[in-house]
This record gives sequence, structure tokens and C-alpha cells, in this order.
Amino acid sequence: MTAMPDAPSAHDILKLNDLGGYTVPTRGLYPFQWNWDAAITALGWMAAGDEARAWREVERLLEGQWDNGMVPHIIFHGDAETYFPGPEVWGVQRSPSTSAISQPPVLASVMKILFEEGHDRALASEKLAATLPAVINYHLWFYRERDPENTGRVCSYHPWESGMDNSPQWDGPLAGVPPVDAEYVRRDTGLVDPSERPHKYEYDRYIYLVQFFQQNDHDGEVLYRDCPYRVEDISLISILHRGTRDLVALCEADAAGLGLASTHGEALYSLKQSQALTEQGIQALWSEELGCFLSHDARADVLLEHVTTAGMLPLFAGLPNAIQAERMGTLVADWLAEAPYGLASTHPQSTRFEPKRYWRGPSWLHINWMLAIGFEDHGLIQEAAQIKQASKDCIAVAGYYEYFNSVTGEGCGGRDFSWTAAMDLYWLNPLESFTASKAPQSEVETS
Repeated sequence: MTAMPDAPSAHDILKLNDLGGYTVPTRGLYPFQWNWDAAITALGWMAAGDEARAWREVERLLEGQWDNGMVPHIIFHGDAETYFPGPEVWGVQRSPSTSAISQPPVLASVMKILFEEGHDRALASEKLAATLPAVINYHLWFYRERDPENTGRVCSYHPWESGMDNSPQWDGPLAGVPPVDAEYVRRDTGLVDPSERPHKYEYDRYIYLVQFFQQNDHDGEVLYRDCPYRVEDISLISILHRGTRDLVALCEADAAGLGLASTHGEALYSLKQSQALTEQGIQALWSEELGCFLSHDARADVLLEHVTTAGMLPLFAGLPNAIQAERMGTLVADWLAEAPYGLASTHPQSTRFEPKRYWRGPSWLHINWMLAIGFEDHGLIQEAAQIKQASKDCIAVAGYYEYFNSVTGEGCGGRDFSWTAAMDLYWLNPLESFTASKAPQSEVETS
């Protein structure tokens, strides 16, 4: 079983959320194109048999790339009144308008999958050649702008940049950010149960940071020096490292015969140097006591001692040694015993665990997918299988929600959600989902 009876299929949801070459995460709540959502959703389009549409998702995302290489976390392709903060708040003067921060760059790893697993080899080669330079520049931007001291640990300037907006990891660093001194009206809590969303205390500081970026003209040097929020985010570091590894592998293997290694030789050399720095620098974030990796508040110079799924993502990047991987593997059984629809984004034994409040305890299937890959890569097959089964159980109980109550399996956040549907199509039930997508489709209700 992959969804609730009479619910739209995974492929229905992608079509429902398709706005002409880009896919919104869900109607109403998130009416634009989000960076890592777009990458994950591209996998769903490929799994549904539309490889051209998958690559088009990538192309539309890259339309928002800044001249310095950054791919923003939101691309405002159109207008919408159901989301705050919109383009007028970010104040970015370009077309299409965008936000001023990025998001975990899973895009490179997804493009490697699109290229290697796509059946239309001519299309895959053409699209890879056209989009790869932009993604290389994106990774070079991260290392240049977000790790100017060459620690091997890129930093984030906003909790939204982590993708894990209100994770307990950010409670300490966010306390050093002043609240915004202007009135604003949130849109999310009018569309979703407020008990599933971040608190006003956090939003006051989120919006302060947005204004801080604008007031400082998004100047990288000023932001690194003066931004009150500067965190070495373990999830961002890990996803970037995996993506860089995949970029290098694509160029050096050059299966399409495009001469990628020679064309991008200087960039590849720089990326390899950054990889080496991360492989050395990541060990400063390991907690022997907790048995996982931690994020680091670069302002206060303290490790953020919270056990979250972010701290397991170095497995996805191939960064832990064998002993560290085994230590992380031992956490999984207890994690799932207390919150079986997981892995919960915050460990259930944490005093800050909330099983349905956004990133403080619900489970997210795209994170589970990355974790399962990481465990598999380290030979921890049983743990990977447990995470995959727990993810299937979420969809079986609730359908295609944004995230899931990790204790009950209840769907939370937005419904008819693109990346959850994509994960079902690509990872959880690929053959079953593809067959369903080919069946006659009934009309689905829009939310």
C-alpha cells in the first residue's frame, strides 16, 4: 500500500503541482520553486518516466542562479499572496526574483542520478553538458564565500539555509539574533495547524536576518564578519561534500564523452582541495559522548549538542570512519523504538523533542532517503532497511504529506506534497508507483 484509499497517486501530485517546467512543493503553502525540493522532485519526474521534465526542473531552478554562483533557496517565478516573506521582503533586484540565501545543495547528487539512470542517453548527455558548469560554480561559491578561512566546514547565515528551519540545533545561535522591530503577517499558520510550525519567537529572528542581508547589500565579506547568526551546519557540510564528490566523479568518468575533466580542470582541482579540507575538518564536529556529529556555533565557538538526523548525514557524504559509522548505527534501533515513523528529525529522548512540530521531531522522507544511502554505503544494511520500511509506513498511514508525526505516522504540514510523492516514485515503491502513474488518471482535488 502506498497511499490512503481514494487519495491522488504520487504522479497525480507532481502533475497537480506542476506550474510549467517547475514544481511547487504544494499549492498555497509553498507557491514558488524551492532549491532542494526541486532537486528531489526531479527524481520523481524521472521515475514517472518523464526524463525531459526532470531535467527541465533543474533548468528552471538554475534560472535563479546569481552571478557569483549562488543558487538561492527560493526562485519567485510568479506571484502569490499565500507566502511570507515574498520577493518584496527579500529585496533582490534581479529577474526572476529570488531569496538571498541558499539551501543544502543536493542538486549535484540528483543530477548524477539523472545522468546515470536515465534511459535517454542523448538527452542525458545534452542536459548534463548544459547544466554542469552552473552547478560547479554553485559549489565553488559555497567554498569561497562560506568558508573563507579554509576550515573545511562551510557556514550558514540563516536557519532556513539549513532546510531544517526550527531544529533544536539552532536554538542557541538564534538566541543571539535580535527580533525584528517591524510588524509582519505570517501566512503559514493560516494554512497549516500552528502546532506544526515554528514559533513567533523564531520567526521574529528569521525576518531580522532577512532584513540584515538586505541592509548590507548581500555583501559576502560583511556577512561573514558581522552576521549575528553564523553556524557550521553539519547537514549542509555533508550534503555539499557528497555533491562535490559526485560532481568530480561525473567529470572524471566522463561517460558522455564530453571532455568534462579537461574543460573544467581548474575548477575540479579547487573542488578536490575543498574536499580534502572537509575530510580533515569534519572530525572537529564529532561527539564521542553522543555518538554522532554536531553542528558548531561559529560565533560562540561551541558545539551544538543535540542528537538530530543532521548529525547522521555525514554517512551520506562518506565522511565517518568505520568506528564512527558503527556508533551511529547503534542509535537507530532505540530511535525507531520510541518513534517508529522515522527517523525523527530530533532524537525522541531529547527534552526538545516534539513529534509534529516541523524539524523538532517529525520525520522527513527525503532525509530518510539520504540516511538510508549513507548506511548502505557503510555496510549497515539492516539499519538502511529499517529506515526505508519506516518511511513506507508513513505513506501507508497518512499519504503524501510534507512530513510525518514520528510517533503516530500522522501526516503534518502541507498535503499533496511533491518531494514526498517523488520519494515514493523513486525510492520506496518505484515499480508500483510507475505502474500507477501509467494507469488512467481521475481528477484530483486541489488544495
